[in-house]
Amino acid sequence: MSSYWQEYKNKLVCADEAVKSVKSGDWISYGSINAHPVSLDKALAKRKDELRDVKIWTLLSLRMPEVVKADPRGESFCCQSWHFSSLDRKIASQKTPIYYAPMRYLEVPRYIREEVDPIQVAMLGVCPMDKNGFFNFGPQNSHHKAICERAEQLIVEVNTNMPRCLGGYHEAIHISEVDYIVEGKNEAMITAVPPALGEVDQKVARQIVAEIEDGSCIQLGIGSMANAVGLMICESDLKDLGCHTEMFCDAFVDLFEAGKLNGRRKSNNPEKMVYSFALGSQRLYEFIDDNPSCASFPVDYTNQVAVASANERLISINNAIEVDIYGQICSESCGTQHISGTGGQIDFVLAAYESRGGKSFICLPSTYQEPDGKLASCIVPTLKTGAIVTDSRSTGHYIVTEYGIFNIKGKTTWQKAEGIISLAHPDFRDDLIRAAQEQKIWSRYNKQF
Repeated sequence: MSSYWQEYKNKLVCADEAVKSVKSGDWISYGSINAHPVSLDKALAKRKDELRDVKIWTLLSLRMPEVVKADPRGESFCCQSWHFSSLDRKIASQKTPIYYAPMRYLEVPRYIREEVDPIQVAMLGVCPMDKNGFFNFGPQNSHHKAICERAEQLIVEVNTNMPRCLGGYHEAIHISEVDYIVEGKNEAMITAVPPALGEVDQKVARQIVAEIEDGSCIQLGIGSMANAVGLMICESDLKDLGCHTEMFCDAFVDLFEAGKLNGRRKSNNPEKMVYSFALGSQRLYEFIDDNPSCASFPVDYTNQVAVASANERLISINNAIEVDIYGQICSESCGTQHISGTGGQIDFVLAAYESRGGKSFICLPSTYQEPDGKLASCIVPTLKTGAIVTDSRSTGHYIVTEYGIFNIKGKTTWQKAEGIISLAHPDFRDDLIRAAQEQKIWSRYNKQF
C-alpha cells in the first residue's frame, strides 16, 4: 500500500466529524454544480441550532441544500451564488435569503484568491483518489482550484459516480492539500436533459448555421436555442469544427459522434474539446469520463479573451431575455427580478469578435407570454427599469430572432434601431418606431408617425 493510501486512512472521517470545524460567522464554499457535498451538507444542517450567520458560496446549484430546508429564514445559513440556477430562483421565490455576486465568470478565480472574504472551510464533491494521490474535480473545473488555495480548511467528499475529467490543468487536488476526507453516499450525477426544440428555436438556429464556416470553433451557452444550433449543424455539410467553450453540453457529443467536430483546425489545443464545466445528460457524463479528446480547464483559461480568440472563426452562441433598440442586451434579469447572472456571455461575445473570422450571436424569441396570457415583445424601446445590461450597445455583434438576423457592429443609433426593430414581432414594430422617433434615434428618411 502506498503512503497516499495510509494518508487517506488517516484523514478519513465521518461527515458529522468533519463539519465540527465550522463556526458561526464563517464563510464556506460548496463549490459548484455537481460538486455539491451531499453528506456534508446534511451533517451541517444538523448543526442549525448551534450556528449563526454561516455564509455559503455556491454556483449553479442543482440540489436543494439541506441547510436551506433546515433554515428557510436564513438565520443560521445563507447562500451566496456566483450564478443562479432554476433551483436558486426557486429558493429566492420562497423568500429564503440567497444573494447573487455580480461577476465576469473568467474573473471568479481571481476574486476568490484576492477579493472575497477569507473562506474558512471548503467542502467539495470529488472523484475517488487515484494512485498518485489526486482527487479529480469531475465535470466542474471552473474555479475549484482557487477555492482550495484560499480555504483555511479543505474537506473533500468522495463520489464514485463522479466522472473523471482529464485536463487541461487545475482539474484535481492532491491529498497533501486536503484536511479531511468523507466517503459520501455515491449520489448519481444530476442531469440536465436538453430542452425540447420549438419552432422558434429551429428558425433561429437555421439562420445561425448559415453563418458558420468549415473549421469554425464553437462555443454554446445554456438553453434550447444553443442546443438547436448544435443539432442543426449535425444535419449540415459543415466539417472540421472545434470546441472551445465554457459549458460542455450534449450538443457537442452529438457533433462529435456525427463526425462534425474533430478540432484539427484549432489554433489553441488542437484536436481537444476544451471546456470549464459540463452539464447535461448521463450520456454526456459517460462521454467525458477519462476521455483524452476532452480537456478540462479553469474558467480563467477557457473564458480568457486572448485564449479563446486565438482560435480562428470562433462562433459564440448565447441567449438573452430582452434587447432594446439601442442594442443593449439583458441576459440576467427581468427588471429587478434576478434570473441567472452575467456568467461568461460577455467573455465570449468579446472573444468571438476578436477572433479572426469570428462571430458572436445573441439569440432570443421575439415575444414572450405574460402571466395573464398577453403577448409581450422581447425587443423593447429601453430595457425595463432595473434590468441589467449584460452586453453593452457597443459590444454586441449579431442579434437573432425568428424574424431575422442583424449585425449591430459599426451602425449608427438609427441604423441599429431600424435593424433591431426588424427582428421584432410585426405586431410591435410600429410602436417601436414611434418610440425610436420620440427618443430621437430614428432617421427622418424612414417611416414616420
